[in-house]
Amino acid sequence: MSRRLAREAAFIALFQIDIGKCRAQQALRRSLEDYKLGAEEIAFAEDLVNNTVKNLEKLDALIKKNLVKWELDRLSAIDRNLLRLGLYEILHRPDIPAAVSINEALELAKKFGSTGEAVGFVNGVLDRAVGETFKSES
Repeated sequence: MSRRLAREAAFIALFQIDIGKCRAQQALRRSLEDYKLGAEEIAFAEDLVNNTVKNLEKLDALIKKNLVKWELDRLSAIDRNLLRLGLYEILHRPDIPAAVSINEALELAKKFGSTGEAVGFVNGVLDRAVGETFKSES
């Protein structure tokens, strides 16, 4: 099973939802057309998209709280959706270690980021958010 490809499809769908203001199912269907994924991978991508969208307010609030000298609406759509996807996984998928979710977000940032700084930026925000989230749970 290639969860990496499923994450990529989910990220592309989230990007389409954010930029194109289209519905989640429509964006996901279009995104999945470009990948040869099995049933488990499709279900994983669906979970990522549907539940990221469902938790968007909470995820965006956590991102805003961990931005340094940035505003959420000023982020590139790529960075914004990588952060949303990574945080959804970290917060709501206990079956996936946070380090794996962060690493996968960084791999997507390397592939889709518009600048060389995207990887460091995404890593910094996710690290701060994870540190704050798990510290407050202790």
